[in-house]
Amino acid sequence: MRRSTVYLGIIILLAILGAFFVYPQSPVSAKWRAWRLGLDLIGGAHLVYRVDLSQVNPGDQESVINGLRDTIERRVNLFGVSEPQVFVAESGEETQLVVELAGVRDINEAIDQIGATPFLEFRVVVEQGTSTVFLPTELNGRYLESAQLDLDPTTRQPKINFSLNEAGAEIFQALTKELAPAAPGERGQPMCIFVDGEPIIPDSFPDSCPLVGQEIAGGRAEITGNFDIQRAQQIVERFNAGALPAPITLIDQLTVSPVLGADSLRNAIFAGASGTLFIILFMLVYYRTLGLFSAIALVFYIIFTLSVFKLIPITLTLAGLAGFILTIGMAVDANILIFERMKEEMRRGLSRATALNEGFRRAWPSIRDSNTSTIITALILYYFTSSFIRGFALTLLIGTLVSMFSAITTTRLLLEVFLRKAKT
Repeated sequence: MRRSTVYLGIIILLAILGAFFVYPQSPVSAKWRAWRLGLDLIGGAHLVYRVDLSQVNPGDQESVINGLRDTIERRVNLFGVSEPQVFVAESGEETQLVVELAGVRDINEAIDQIGATPFLEFRVVVEQGTSTVFLPTELNGRYLESAQLDLDPTTRQPKINFSLNEAGAEIFQALTKELAPAAPGERGQPMCIFVDGEPIIPDSFPDSCPLVGQEIAGGRAEITGNFDIQRAQQIVERFNAGALPAPITLIDQLTVSPVLGADSLRNAIFAGASGTLFIILFMLVYYRTLGLFSAIALVFYIIFTLSVFKLIPITLTLAGLAGFILTIGMAVDANILIFERMKEEMRRGLSRATALNEGFRRAWPSIRDSNTSTIITALILYYFTSSFIRGFALTLLIGTLVSMFSAITTTRLLLEVFLRKAKT
């Protein structure tokens, strides 16, 4: 009994802290982070682009797509969009890039910026007075054939190999001849590589610009540095995005106004609050004292689930809120199974304390199996769908997991502390 009381006290304390954490106007919530809301709740744009890979070598297509996605994400960030979502989708034999811009104000400008072809260029460093500038050269993405990730055969360190076409090879040879060390043992000059005006290797820029070690003929070169495989792969993707012809075309656009998004959010909150109230009233009328404990556990469940959403954090959409509201009803299902089992055991003549233990023990297999099937469904929806459906699946998955904790732990502790000593 003493241990149960301590555990229940901890859960109550966590619930109080969680309530301050999830309430948007509380000081605790303001100091941590704001809620992340999707474009259907705060307005914005849902854009779908077709990627033309007809001129791209099949072996380079994945790298090009990843590079395009990375480039678009960096472009969108310039507009101050909160947590933009950029992901790849397949529609038949067509490859698409889906861009979700929540809270964006100038959608047309964003569309123009996103749709521009990534531009890769090689620049040299020139001292002008007390400052350093990076001047473009003739060499740019038009002359680049491809870039690949490779490993040094001796050190096993990752490196980037790239190749130029015949015209690019001549320009590159002239540049490297000019930038190469004048004598053995001297340090070569840097050649910086940019995509969309941003350095392709931003780490410790400009010190991260590759140094030219010698004159390079033939149009093939390599970049080495202190980076791991993941970082090297990202550089390769940016290389290919700015070099290979893979234009994108806007084929679908959905715009949601901020006013409509705010109305949707209010309606979703009202629906969730109303549904919760009706569930609590039903439990109180039908189960009386047991229903009161169920109602308290349900409030705790809502607070804990919203806290998890905010901690991860999850971008909440209307579909995601629908998944969460659905789990509120599912959270009570477990309590109903437990209470009915308890009533059966008490009709058999068992004491309330014994009936409590038996009720949880006998109800657990049904609770476990039903929630497991829901978890499997949510996982399938999450991994084999995209966009709004994934938001629904994620909140459904998290809500189901938390509801199992709420039914087995919170409800049980409440019953143990307040009913264990009751007379049979």
